[in-house]
Amino acid sequence: MKTRYRHIYFDENSQPLLPGPAGWTCRNNRTGDKLGDVIFYEEWRKFCFEPVGGCVFDDGCLRDIIHFLGQAKDRKE
Repeated sequence: MKTRYRHIYFDENSQPLLPGPAGWTCRNNRTGDKLGDVIFYEEWRKFCFEPVGGCVFDDGCLRDIIHFLGQAKDRKE
């Protein structure tokens, strides 16, 4: 599973944010700052990205986040 991209990377959380599988924290490669979380929403039965307030993402970062969400989905199935 790819977790490192050009500007962001994903760390697996040891404690799930919601019941179900552990999620991931999205971080900036340069600073390590938290940009958001990938968590599984049971109601929707899919992984979602929940950004930290005030974060701005360009199209490249959004594509990387979407790619990661796809991998998380495939891993769950």
